[in-house]
Amino acid sequence: MEMVLASASPRRRELLALAGFSFSVCPSGVDETLEEGVSGEQAVQLLAQRKAEEVFARHPEQLIVASDTVVCLDRDILGKPKDVADAAGMLLRLSGQSHRVYTGVCIRAQKGRAVFCEQTEVVFYPLSEREIAGYIATGEPMDKAGAYGIQGKGALLVREIHGDYYNVVGFPISKFCRVYRNFLSR
Repeated sequence: MEMVLASASPRRRELLALAGFSFSVCPSGVDETLEEGVSGEQAVQLLAQRKAEEVFARHPEQLIVASDTVVCLDRDILGKPKDVADAAGMLLRLSGQSHRVYTGVCIRAQKGRAVFCEQTEVVFYPLSEREIAGYIATGEPMDKAGAYGIQGKGALLVREIHGDYYNVVGFPISKFCRVYRNFLSR
């Protein structure tokens, strides 16, 4: 049974390849709109399931892996910024603060599904407007939840993390490998 990654994320592709998986890529086209009041933990698991089910409907003979990552500050979910002003607003809010990164993963095959969520706490240094503008000018924040990428220049914004670094990158590869092995052995 072939593994299919239901994501266009280059980071997820890199991490799966790093762990030795062979897979094809078939991004999902699901609507990612969520109801008001959904927590970050619930959001990523719901979206990962939606993505997995949509791709599984097209490839029912395959094993589908889908994922979603969000940044949460207090009760607010910070997704990918809509534009430069939105990115600046997110980074200003994250400046000097602790926030949580949630990644939900869904494994779907004919035998059923497994869904889990990983959480990592990230603490930013206080950021000046100049630092924020300089980081946005790199273009890096525009396609990333919370408007930063810890694996790139965004690493310079981060004072500390508590939890899985790769979860912040966008895919908790170590936990995935354990859940995947369990899923196959059921």
